[in-house]
Amino acid sequence: MPDVRLTSSQGKWILFTTVLGSSMALLDSTVVNVALPRIGRDLDADLAVLQWTVNAYLLTLAGLILLGGSLGDHYGRRKVFVVGVVWFAAASLLCGLAPNAAVLIAARALQGVGGALLTPGSLALIQASFHAEDRGRAVGLWSGFGGIGAAVGPFLGGWLVDGPGWRWVFWLNVPLALVCVPVALRHVPESSRTRTGDGRVVGVGSVGEVGGARGKRRADGGFDALGAFLGALALALVTYALIEAASGSPAVVAGAAVAGGAAGVAFVAVERRSPDPMLPLDIFASRQFTSVNLVTLCVYAAFGGFFFLCAVQLQVVVGWSALGAGTALLPTTVLMLLLSARSGELAERIGPRIPLTAGPLLCAAGMLLMLRVGPGASYAGDVLPGVLVLGVGMVALVAPLTATVLASVDVSRAGIASGVNNAAARAAGLVAVAALPLLTGMGPEAYRSATAFDDAFRKAMVLCAGVLTLGAVIAFTTVRRPPPDCRRPECRTHGSVLAPPLEGERARKRLT
Repeated sequence: MPDVRLTSSQGKWILFTTVLGSSMALLDSTVVNVALPRIGRDLDADLAVLQWTVNAYLLTLAGLILLGGSLGDHYGRRKVFVVGVVWFAAASLLCGLAPNAAVLIAARALQGVGGALLTPGSLALIQASFHAEDRGRAVGLWSGFGGIGAAVGPFLGGWLVDGPGWRWVFWLNVPLALVCVPVALRHVPESSRTRTGDGRVVGVGSVGEVGGARGKRRADGGFDALGAFLGALALALVTYALIEAASGSPAVVAGAAVAGGAAGVAFVAVERRSPDPMLPLDIFASRQFTSVNLVTLCVYAAFGGFFFLCAVQLQVVVGWSALGAGTALLPTTVLMLLLSARSGELAERIGPRIPLTAGPLLCAAGMLLMLRVGPGASYAGDVLPGVLVLGVGMVALVAPLTATVLASVDVSRAGIASGVNNAAARAAGLVAVAALPLLTGMGPEAYRSATAFDDAFRKAMVLCAGVLTLGAVIAFTTVRRPPPDCRRPECRTHGSVLAPPLEGERARKRLT
């Protein structure tokens, strides 16, 4: 059994390195949007390059995050976490050195691979290392400190872009990794899932503690590499079709769309037949799980589109610096950090239906208030009201959404349920970033023209508000009070605005 105490020196080092590793991915998801206008100018890139700068990362992250968790179970969570941190830092270095748009996009895709390896392992290491009595507090601290990292991201990104330059947005990850890796190797115990001789899973504790027990062996279930490849391929082809639809060859765009649909069908067929699928389709037999994931798709598609476009709007149309644009969005994350726990407690008392209905509607109202943001806009009178209402809406829905997802399936499947929900959110943001410029008539050079971008931004906010309203309708008509819901800290304190929090393996259930 894991027995590291939080108050011990080792416990503090474990918490430090897991927070540092996960913060690399959280920071990257928030700082890059602020840097997009400067990246476009420096690389003489069109809008499609800016879309791919965001989406290349989301594509590999969303497509591989479930596989990344499985690799940690099989080979050891510390090992896969460390590989992910090193991979992420190397890709970040390449991003900063990119001489042109093609290299930057390729490096961003590699960053997503690293993120898919380190993100699931960060929380899983905490849950597999700490004593049962300390695990809840450790996860709460992990969530809170990670949220602080996400909150600092836009401010830090803006300061770097206006100061030493946008390349430092990526290079920042290198020194973080140089600290994180040695600490992990020295202080974090290795852990992996183990099976008995008859194939039963028996624990997720330290390999040194359970690996030598008679009759036990490390998990040797197969990897659904084909499923991961088909899922990522489907997302990539559909994304390409959406981004290139306005200016690409009609035949190529249509071919990509058809091929993407075919890859999606093949993915479902493979998952249905696989003995060890990356995405077990029977999990969707739960109507509540399916419904909440549909709400997730609507909500995080709107969030992904908003945060992609808003940082550009504030710089190109309003005329603010990158630092000003990043700081302007800070209240959303701060509100989530301060109020998520109370939102979770309220949802426990009244059930998730009202929060999951009211939250998206408040977010929709916040985005409609952002229609006031144009040339000459003031922060207090035009930007802050929309950002505050959006933040309150996010507070209302994020913790109840995560809790409801986890409560809608058997406790033994909480890890895969959370992974699916997280991947769905990232895939929704990916599609939104690809589709919104097409749906709003945003041309390749739109971000260079304040008038053109302002017009498209206004249409996009209306579309995002409509998608959020659809999510509210789905929640109101389909979500019901689940069995005893999630009371775990990772459901409560959360600062990332682009994806719901991940739940690690349910070590507590098996080890206590």
